[in-house]
Amino acid sequence: MPLKEFADRQNLLHDKSAPEVILRHALEDVRLGETALVSSFGAESVVLLHMVAAIDAATPVIFLDTEMLFPETLTYQRDVALTLGLRDLRIITPDRDAVLAEDVDGLLHQADPDACCGLRKTRPLEQGLSGFGSWITGRKRFHGGARAQLPVFEKDAQRIKINPLAHWNAQDVADYMSRHNLSRHPLVSKGYPSIGCWPCTHRVGAGETARAGRWKSSEKDECGIHFESGEPARASLSVD
Repeated sequence: MPLKEFADRQNLLHDKSAPEVILRHALEDVRLGETALVSSFGAESVVLLHMVAAIDAATPVIFLDTEMLFPETLTYQRDVALTLGLRDLRIITPDRDAVLAEDVDGLLHQADPDACCGLRKTRPLEQGLSGFGSWITGRKRFHGGARAQLPVFEKDAQRIKINPLAHWNAQDVADYMSRHNLSRHPLVSKGYPSIGCWPCTHRVGAGETARAGRWKSSEKDECGIHFESGEPARASLSVD
């Protein structure tokens, strides 16, 4: 079955399914191939990590260390992985030779943020996903921009991408974390509701959206990991 048709059918099937049901299906359906959870260990990541650990703690979890993350993120990643008992955590980093050739001084993000994301995120993740038939993300429609019409299942090149929390809002996330007494990323309380690399992540002001601090004062609102028709998703695009 073509991947787009498969994704459309799954969306009909799981239109009103709870995230845990979607996750269990994703991890058990052999048609999806091996499935990995890609996690930033950011502001809301612990929700999906907790759900996946409860279903199968041996699920592959891919953490992309861009080598420009906040120290707090690296500490949080280690603490959460230990607390949840994640048994197959895969930490991937940018190719060393590529970094030396393209960003030896660590300033590429200032001259060309898209190229920096390609070097430190998109290309390493593509390597990390080699062999997987599908992957799970924590994106949600309430984040806005290119995510506003986010489906639960979507075709992503030659894989299926699964967004179990697509229909959740900020209160759903907060309620789940409180109900299960999950630790929050330490930067959230300091005004960072969405957390990426430190050079391109800023505090969010009153009345701003959760992702307003990412690539502030720029049209860029996605790192490039998520694509639409082969191009990085942006707010000007209607669907991710």
